Amino acid sequence: MKTVFLCSCALLMLGLATLASAGPKADILQLEQDFNAAYAANDLDKYFGYYSDDAILWFQDGRTDIPSYKKEWAEFIKSGGQIKAGTTSDMHVRFSPQGDAAIASYLLHLKTKKADQTLADEIFQETDVWLKTAGGWKITHVHYSDAPAAAHK
Repeated sequence: MKTVFLCSCALLMLGLATLASAGPKADILQLEQDFNAAYAANDLDKYFGYYSDDAILWFQDGRTDIPSYKKEWAEFIKSGGQIKAGTTSDMHVRFSPQGDAAIASYLLHLKTKKADQTLADEIFQETDVWLKTAGGWKITHVHYSDAPAAAHK
């Protein structure tokens, strides 16, 4: 009887661990992985599909909106520029008490071929705000800036 009880407890713990790994945090982690993979693959349609139409974006040059960003990024690709590789690290995810908003912050290491064919190897710090909508999770805000020198070590 004691063995059955211990086995039942172990199975319950395993089941709870499985549920925890398949919850909202796992969803956001997967979305971040897919979102950044689309960016690194220069797949603009897929990449911009993660954003809400009214997203607010803060980049090094200031605030922009989705139509302006789409135009700028399409021009960058047409000029011969492209992301050659992109990886994330130091991922942190937090949720609103209602579970309908998530904030993912991380470091993004990019290798970029610029329009002039020079290569850049850079690290950025990024924060993405996701809101759960009727159509699923969408990015509504991004803050993207150069990472401090300490992040390059």
